[in-house]
Amino acid sequence: MVTPLRIRQLNVLALAVPMRLKFEHAAASRSVADPVVVQAIAATPFAHFAGWGETLARPYVSGETPATVLRDIRELFVPRLADFQPGNWAEALEFIDALPMMDGERIVTAARAAIELALLDLCGRVFQRRLTDVVGWMGLGGFGAPGCIRAARYSGVVVGRSKTKLQWLLRAQRWYGLRDFKIKVATPGWEQRLEWAYRVLRPALESGRATLRADANGAWTFDEAVEHIPTLRLYGVSALEQPLSDQHDHLLPRLRQVAPIDLIADESMVTMEDARRLVGDGAVQVLNIRLAKNGGLMPALRLAKLALQSGIDVQLGCLVGETSILSAAGIAFLECCPSARFVEGAFGRLLLRADVTRRPIRFGRGGRIKPRAGHGLGLSVDETLVAELKIDVQ
Repeated sequence: MVTPLRIRQLNVLALAVPMRLKFEHAAASRSVADPVVVQAIAATPFAHFAGWGETLARPYVSGETPATVLRDIRELFVPRLADFQPGNWAEALEFIDALPMMDGERIVTAARAAIELALLDLCGRVFQRRLTDVVGWMGLGGFGAPGCIRAARYSGVVVGRSKTKLQWLLRAQRWYGLRDFKIKVATPGWEQRLEWAYRVLRPALESGRATLRADANGAWTFDEAVEHIPTLRLYGVSALEQPLSDQHDHLLPRLRQVAPIDLIADESMVTMEDARRLVGDGAVQVLNIRLAKNGGLMPALRLAKLALQSGIDVQLGCLVGETSILSAAGIAFLECCPSARFVEGAFGRLLLRADVTRRPIRFGRGGRIKPRAGHGLGLSVDETLVAELKIDVQ
């Protein structure tokens, strides 16, 4: 008789992780990352196994905060774990896949992502599976290892308030072999910073050896976007992320018609319903999929399937301050998804002053990264490091 897997203990921890650089955009500014991590510990006879998940909540994206994530995990997801007792991998995936994305009319995708990843990691370890094995059960034709990880290149970022610092950091990233870059716009002084960046990237942009995309974080009106796009094009920007707020998604098809630049949906695309609407309207050329924003790995893969079969590109995005847990999950996504136009994240200790592992995940030269070995996320989280970063959230 097969002994079912059960959860003996669920630890949910809010962390404060100092960053090396301050990130600012039209919707927020932060110098400390605020992830929430979940540890799912198995009951006997699997008590030596534990799985880890992570999320970051952004009120301007899904309406969630670290405090609501903690509450929703406690009140919405923990009671469901009483019925979690799979005897094999397929039964585990059936339970995990059914975890809710909504609580009534309220989105809980960030909270769901943390629970989903912790359970996938735990079940992968217990049933000796890699996370890429979810694809077969999900029936995603054309998806599966090795995915696009051999071709994937992580992006660099344009940061720095002064011309000297911005250009120095950009040259350092180019020296490291990064070829795709992202700059925040719709903030004071963005035109000047864009020009500074262009002076460094111009030869690579004009020869096709690099790309530059901009992110307005939904801060522009339609008329402002139309006004600013010529400036973006003048300085080599090939794609514009979230130019309008999600309340003005109906204007995206019109903007796409008049704008000689690819449009990327981010804050507008949280649920599958959002994605279907944007795809059906012909609103954008790229969907920015972020595991924490979109509810975890399995929902993210379904979104990627919808995009690619509709002729729309995929961007694997990240939320600033992700630790190695979400970075490992992002690698699993790349191993499953056959194509990703842009890839973000996995900066490791280049961005964070601390992490939850002794050897943080970080992309290598050229923005390349390797698959993770082992089962589950293939990650060894250090509980001592987690405890050092833990904070109380009311």
